[in-house]
Amino acid sequence: MLSDPTQGMASQALSSRTMASQDLAAQTLSGQASGAVVDMVASKKAAQSFEAMFMSQMFGHMFEGVGKDTLFGGGAGEEMFRPMLLDEYGKLVAKKGGIGIADSVMRTLISQQEKTQ
Repeated sequence: MLSDPTQGMASQALSSRTMASQDLAAQTLSGQASGAVVDMVASKKAAQSFEAMFMSQMFGHMFEGVGKDTLFGGGAGEEMFRPMLLDEYGKLVAKKGGIGIADSVMRTLISQQEKTQ
């Protein structure tokens, strides 16, 4: 029985990074004007999108070594839909806390926004 390969990674990422992400968001959002909050939300969304893309690329390299399921897999359908599946895996991992890339990117985006103001 095959299980979802990201399940273990997602649960580890959730336990180790979710608290840090929530603390970072609470610290940066407290006491800021509503215009700054919109920038924070946009920064967080951009950072999560970047991490999702990065994770999708990493999953693509990881799945290159995985053989095709001869019973139900293979063929043109699998070749066509596997990149979409890996994109969704990347989005899921990033949404659940990821590996910490989004936090770093978000801090960098915020510091760059503060320098321009």
